Amino acid sequence: MPLDPRINAYRSDLADLALKNTVEATRYVEPVIRQCVRGILPMLEKPNLEARQVSQILYGEFLDVFELREDGFAWVQNRADRYVGYIPSDGALSEEVAALSYRVGALQTFVYPEPDIKSPPMDELTFGSYMRLGESHGSFQKLASGGYVFSKHVVPAALAETKDYVFTAGRLLNVPYLWGGRTSKGIDCSGLIQLALSLSGIEAPRDSDQQREAFGQPLADHWRDQPWHRGDLVFFPGHVGIMTNGADMIHASAFDMKVIVEPLYDVVMRGNDILAVGRPTQD
Repeated sequence: MPLDPRINAYRSDLADLALKNTVEATRYVEPVIRQCVRGILPMLEKPNLEARQVSQILYGEFLDVFELREDGFAWVQNRADRYVGYIPSDGALSEEVAALSYRVGALQTFVYPEPDIKSPPMDELTFGSYMRLGESHGSFQKLASGGYVFSKHVVPAALAETKDYVFTAGRLLNVPYLWGGRTSKGIDCSGLIQLALSLSGIEAPRDSDQQREAFGQPLADHWRDQPWHRGDLVFFPGHVGIMTNGADMIHASAFDMKVIVEPLYDVVMRGNDILAVGRPTQD
């Protein structure tokens, strides 16, 4: 079977050098590592701002860059989940790769050009994003990449983690549904799972079918007879959610266009067949 182009960097004209013996391409390149220094970057299926968003790159994430284009786009692979796509790269990538020891604990936090809440924000970071901090300035911390964030909105990375990923998902209730979204400003079904698990110290693939392959198992019984438990991941064709108890599920719903909790029964009755159930393990 061909390699999945979502998580393998190859095109007919250009491919990752690591795939040289696996795929055919006109040219193979060894990527250079860069770090995202923008709050959110869209990852697009084509180098065009009007192209469909397939994912997002968050502040602090490490990228393998295969192509820096003259039109201001870069063809990259996210080291966090191996997803491949195009990003608008002008001023967004840093050659200085910083170690990341803090995470955003608030749903969003603004980046200010100076340690003053009256100064106009220059960017916005979202829940769970990693960062490196510099010196303190009153109630602000300086970012290693420049700008200042409110100190109470960031926590040491280890303290940001909670074993209760259902609780984390619950913090995102009513966040708007966004295709390709991975943040507290807009999120899709698999993005919700990925973010909630990330804050529990569990790495998860980007898309729901990939998550099903990683965590899912066929149901032992008919779904009505299945003993559902809090924390179960429920997989449907092209969709995924998390059980909050024995009857209800939290998910980023394209039907309601937001993160909601609703009875699993209602989701199934809309014609969504359950394919698998999973329960990710924590170290």
